[in-house]
Amino acid sequence: MAWQNPWYDGSKAHHTPEGFRNLEPDPRQPGDLDRWRKERKAAGLPFPPQAGYDDFQTRWWQRADLSGVDDRVWWLGHAAMLLRLSQRYLLIDPALSTRASPLPFAGPKRKTPPPLRIHDLPRLDYVLISHNHYDHLDSATVRRIIRRFPDVTFVVPLGLQGWFTRRGARHVRQLDWWQSLEQEELSLTAVPARHWSMRTLYDRNRSLWCGWVVRSPSLNFWFSGDSGFSENLAEIPRRLGPFNLAALPIGAYAPKWFMQSSHMDPDHAVSLWRVMGQPLTLPIHWGVFELADESLDEPPAELSRAIQRSGEDNGRFAAWRIGESRALQNITQENS
Repeated sequence: MAWQNPWYDGSKAHHTPEGFRNLEPDPRQPGDLDRWRKERKAAGLPFPPQAGYDDFQTRWWQRADLSGVDDRVWWLGHAAMLLRLSQRYLLIDPALSTRASPLPFAGPKRKTPPPLRIHDLPRLDYVLISHNHYDHLDSATVRRIIRRFPDVTFVVPLGLQGWFTRRGARHVRQLDWWQSLEQEELSLTAVPARHWSMRTLYDRNRSLWCGWVVRSPSLNFWFSGDSGFSENLAEIPRRLGPFNLAALPIGAYAPKWFMQSSHMDPDHAVSLWRVMGQPLTLPIHWGVFELADESLDEPPAELSRAIQRSGEDNGRFAAWRIGESRALQNITQENS
């Protein structure tokens, strides 16, 4: 018998009896994946960073400094982030292993090291996961988290709870788009994204994908997750904004004819940043894995050009170093 979506709600446009879907049409055609792979191989893409990998790491990487007690946000590379809010720690999409792959010997390999290790954390209260792709949901990292922090709560999109409980997680909450988990002064809301899910050859779109809005007394933060651009995303700041911090993806966009339905490019990210009122925004989804045709150092350079084209070069949407952090008190001041 064919698999049926046990969470199916016919009143929700992103639900189907077989799983989940985007609200936007998919422009990809049969054969596009093979075409991209052949063109990529023939062109020898992606090229190394302009000055080489060692220079790239020297310029864009630093070890994360977890000292202090203030409310703070760290970028850990790619889409991984760490938040400290009233001495509670939240990880988002922590993929800290050597490869983004089900295999230890094949698949996209890290070009920059993680800026911290799980055992560096003094405590961990929540882990937010946006979707099940290997560059966002890493089994080895999750197992290390569960061993080190057995009482941590994983907050995940619909369809992923069983994956975590099978690996020993004690506390898992799965949410649909626009659903929230409220804990004391902390609110975690799953919000729409334009993407897809797949972990094996047989489970495409059987679990949901999402972004997250994290709200505390000092923060209203939109983490977009992995997402192509869509005008529908403007509904998130309309309903849950204004935000004083955002994280938008700027990498894995080339070639645009193939990637645009899943990954926004820097121009699209700048457009969305302007729609939400230009809060301090962290560019994510770059700097670690070579998932598409652009070089590792192209996204921040292209973001800078996109900002200049927009005429809004106010310093609030610029690349951070992997491992860099900002105090939330400073973020509030920067947005004022």
